[in-house]
Order: sequence, then C-alpha cells, then structure tokens
Amino acid sequence: MSLFEESIKEAPIVKKGDYPYVIHPITDGIPEIKPELLREVADRMEAILERYKPFDKIVTMEAMGIPLATALSLKMDIPFTIIRKRSYGLPDEVEVSQVTGYSKSKMYINGLKDKDRIVIVDDVLSTGGTLKAVLRSLENMNVDVKTVVISLDKGDAAMEISKEVGIPIHTLVHINVKDDEIVIG
Repeated sequence: MSLFEESIKEAPIVKKGDYPYVIHPITDGIPEIKPELLREVADRMEAILERYKPFDKIVTMEAMGIPLATALSLKMDIPFTIIRKRSYGLPDEVEVSQVTGYSKSKMYINGLKDKDRIVIVDDVLSTGGTLKAVLRSLENMNVDVKTVVISLDKGDAAMEISKEVGIPIHTLVHINVKDDEIVIG
C-alpha cells in the first residue's frame, strides 16, 4: 500500500449535515502536507498527464488543487492557472455557479482563451458539482480539456461525468465512506 493510501486509511471523518467529510492533508491541508506525500501524489498525476501532451496549461480549482498544480507545474515546466472563488472583474472573466454535496457558490475563470489546450488537476471529487460546472463553462469558452486527474475520488461521479462530457477522468484513489469507515477501492 502506498503512502497516499495509508494516509487515507488514517484520515478522520466529520459530518457536514448528512455528508461524511474525509479530512486529509491533500484535500484539506490538515494535518500538514508532508513533502513525501505531495511528491508521491504529484508523481502519480504526472505519469498520467504525460500521456496527454502537448497541452498549454495546468488548471486547478481553488483551494486545495493549488499545491498539486504547483508541484506539477514545477515538475513538468508547464504554467498553471487557478479557477478562483472570488471575482477580479477582468474583461474576459467567466463566472461559474457550482453546487457541491455541501454548499453552493461561485467560481471565476481567468487566464484561459479560445483553443487553449489544458488539463485539469484537483484534490477531490465527491458529487462532481464543481467539476461539471467548470467543464460546461470551459466547453462554452471553446477550451480543449484533454483530461482531468483527481487525487481522491469519494463517490461514483468520475465515470458518470466522463461519459457525459466525453473527457477522460482519472483518479488516483477511489474511496467510499461506509458506516463512518473509509473503504479504499
């Protein structure tokens, strides 16, 4: 079992309403993100992304995708951009309304343009609300999303979204929370 899988097995679970929320360094920054854990996750993501070259940018969503995108940008020498949780009011900014398993909010896309070839990396996929909203917006912008790589898949949304949008979605580890216990696989 890899360091990533071992650390997931040890992660605490808290309830947000009826939603079981797994707290992990890669998805929450709590406890601290150890370099060896970040390196392992970035190495595994890079191995997948290499198959989709060439691409122009790595894209992630604020906030916990940022450490992953940073590590991948440095390793692959490819710039990255962040879909932010606040508006900057730039001329080409695109607003994305998102609904997750436990919240509703808006995000803002800047720094992407027509025909950009991108990959998306993120820390976690739960219900898929954020990812679906972002992918719809990027499609409307005529941005070429080559693939999506997620470190932790907490449900069944990846396959459904991939079929719906026709974009390959890769996940490093798939988990389910059953009876307040994390089940890997």
